[in-house]
Amino acid sequence: MIRLDKFLSEMGLGTRSEVKKLIKTGQIAVNGTVAAKPETKVDTDADEVSVNGRIVKYQRYEYYLFNKPSGCVSATCDNVHDTVMDYITDAVHDDLFPVGRLDIDTEGLLLITNDGALSHELLSPSKHVAKTYYARIDGEVTLDDIIRFKEGIDIGEERPTKPAELVIKKSGSVSEIELTITEGKFHQVKRMFEALGKRVIYLKRISMGPLKLPDDLKTGTYRALTQAETDMLMQIKSGK
Repeated sequence: MIRLDKFLSEMGLGTRSEVKKLIKTGQIAVNGTVAAKPETKVDTDADEVSVNGRIVKYQRYEYYLFNKPSGCVSATCDNVHDTVMDYITDAVHDDLFPVGRLDIDTEGLLLITNDGALSHELLSPSKHVAKTYYARIDGEVTLDDIIRFKEGIDIGEERPTKPAELVIKKSGSVSEIELTITEGKFHQVKRMFEALGKRVIYLKRISMGPLKLPDDLKTGTYRALTQAETDMLMQIKSGK
């Protein structure tokens, strides 16, 4: 149960003072009856709230799939660079954040939400959520590299990385690969290739857990998750 004015403000109907005016002028109804008090308690699962006859459904969490461009940082605010949140223009809630980080020059899939519990499950090292990247590499990537990645790479930390799956799409002076990892160490993909004497010249995340970056989602744009995508994430959130 939450207050009616809180319900309305969380659903983007205005500030607490603005929605109180809507209530006082008789524009809000709960279960068909005009509500007169901002402190009226609302059951978000059972009660029907309407504004001038239009039903407003309560949605506590929002989930967006964003195709991050290069040049913006994975943060909610930054004094120097654009942030990924600058691209999310029509969200209802104001407490959204990116789940994890992509380097400023890395593109691709980033989940934007205000569901802290889901974020914790996706980022928890114990969950081993797979993340797949497409990369262009300055240098020839070989079958020996596939073996090295499968064994784990020493990137100068206490322990080598966990085994990673390397798929060579094209090998040459500039190679194209896909790499799946289950960790989220700082600059991990770049450091893994640097440890083998190669340099990542382009990096794009194409999947995270059950989420796949759609081919038709242009760089710098986003969309709400489908119900099927949301359901798959809820399974992770519930520990299944």
